[in-house]
Amino acid sequence: MYRPLPSSFSNATTLYDVERTIRELTQDLATAFNTGNYDQAAAIFATDGQFMPPQHEPAHGPRPIERVFREYGEKGHQDLRMETLRIEHSTDLAVEIGRYTIAMSQANGTTVADRGKYITAWRRLGTWLIVAHCWNSNLPPAG
Repeated sequence: MYRPLPSSFSNATTLYDVERTIRELTQDLATAFNTGNYDQAAAIFATDGQFMPPQHEPAHGPRPIERVFREYGEKGHQDLRMETLRIEHSTDLAVEIGRYTIAMSQANGTTVADRGKYITAWRRLGTWLIVAHCWNSNLPPAG
């Protein structure tokens, strides 16, 4: 069956819309975490989404993901900042690569900064939702 190729203009518009949407959702995730709205942060994940933090078992689905976000918040993680560096997109799948910074309050009252990189897999299920997210630090392990 013959199907004409879409114009490059429509592809550019679609790519721009996908990138803009994912960048906005990434900022929504950081804002929800920073304001203690862990349920809103977890709602950006698909029902079968996986949250894979370092040195932690993966969390599967919004409720377990919400618990992990809450755990990090209660341990003193704050001021999460995420910067999208690149998005690769094809139809209903996208991969986002970025970097983050976060402050971690210590028991002695000091704050330690962490910075690193992350990768997020997105799937469009009516709206764009995270199906997998993981990150790791650029800094050597403490200790």
